[in-house]
Amino acid sequence: MAAPMINHRGPEFKALLPELEAGLRWAFQTENDMLIFPASGTGGLESAVANLVSPGERVLAVTIGAFGDRFADLAGAFGADVARYTLPWGEAADPEDLDDLLSREPDIATVLITHNETSTGVTNGLQALAEVVKRQQRLLVVDGVSSIGSIDLPVDRWGVDVAITASQKGWMVPPGVTMVSVSRAAWERQSTARSPRFYFDWTRARTMQAKGMTFTTPALSIFFGLREALSMMREEGLPAIFQRHLRVAAAFRAAATALGLRLLADPEIASPTVTAVYLPQALQGDKSEGVFKTWRDLGLVLGEGQSQLSGKIFRIGHLGAVYEPDVVATVEALERGLEANGHPVTRGAALSAARRALASSEPSLVA
Repeated sequence: MAAPMINHRGPEFKALLPELEAGLRWAFQTENDMLIFPASGTGGLESAVANLVSPGERVLAVTIGAFGDRFADLAGAFGADVARYTLPWGEAADPEDLDDLLSREPDIATVLITHNETSTGVTNGLQALAEVVKRQQRLLVVDGVSSIGSIDLPVDRWGVDVAITASQKGWMVPPGVTMVSVSRAAWERQSTARSPRFYFDWTRARTMQAKGMTFTTPALSIFFGLREALSMMREEGLPAIFQRHLRVAAAFRAAATALGLRLLADPEIASPTVTAVYLPQALQGDKSEGVFKTWRDLGLVLGEGQSQLSGKIFRIGHLGAVYEPDVVATVEALERGLEANGHPVTRGAALSAARRALASSEPSLVA
């Protein structure tokens, strides 16, 4: 990433961009068009709404947490008539309920689903949900910001019309780039959608990328890092990447349980990329600030709870380049921080539980 800048209208960039597009198609498991914008993941979500949804159009948002709510709010901001299929935080969407809802709402044209909800550490069973959406002949738009590249999401095989991710998650580079795959059906919808768009105009982006350029100035240093990240991912292979994330997630769940802590999500729907754990009752609320500070002093930065879970949980992010030494270091700091704040700890129990999980060759796969 520290390589010198290049002319983003010159021959070096013209060679780099198709390489990234091909690598991303491989990781997305798709033959669809791949669009790349300088933006956060939310920018990618906005691009989907701006290009697909017309004001007044009925849209369904499947929301199981803060980022599902954000996707729904975003559609509403563009004037969509948003129906929400809302689950309690910590639960996943039910395909039968989705099927029933779509059967009763024939005017719904587009379904927005968050694959992996980082606010709760829950992964939706996207394969079954996608089967429902496709059988009901609706357009499927998936927030895969914290899943694509880390959790199996075969875009073409599951019929995902638009899939969105961002550079700072499983791609192992800083924030600043969002990547969007667009199916033929999505392009057909885009040609008639009436929402205003300029920066995120897919047609303009595709036209420019076909010439080996981007419409606006690209985040070149992130592009350089992404090229290396894709090389690393190809070397490991997608099946191995997905299995490694499952093992790491199982290790953190096992460690939390050994520390006497309660997980937010049931194991069957627990995320392979982020684990949400309830703080001990005695450390919740105002006292949570002390334990988070202790962890920071130990070099461990954990996510706090959002919205209704603020002061109640902590979240461990474990996606991208996360391996056994990272798990060991995290669990050791996690244990020390809890003990320093008065939570009873059996030293070594959490680490032993984590190592047993890492050694397992058959973690369950959330589809």
